[in-house]
Amino acid sequence: MILYNVTIKLDDAIKADWLEWMQSVHIPDVMATGLFKEYKLSRLIGDEDEYGTTFAIQYLCGSMDDFETYQASHAAALQADHTERYKGKFGAFRTLLEVLSAS
Repeated sequence: MILYNVTIKLDDAIKADWLEWMQSVHIPDVMATGLFKEYKLSRLIGDEDEYGTTFAIQYLCGSMDDFETYQASHAAALQADHTERYKGKFGAFRTLLEVLSAS
């Protein structure tokens, strides 16, 4: 399995709007691609500072082929929607992990 992790640090002024939009629009749109089995939305504890708050969204997919299909067919448009809505108010980085063991 493949874990796609998106870490985002955002301005606290947009935090409430961002959380609402992520949970009601963006994450459902990502999941509607049918390429991910589950997701988790988390907040980093103890990371709050004058630059904002950090969140991590983790999406689990069954194979690298599924992830590559997501990247090729869906990622650009979904990321553009996020960037357009919150431009200049966040920083993000993405990591890809191979799940070796899970319970």
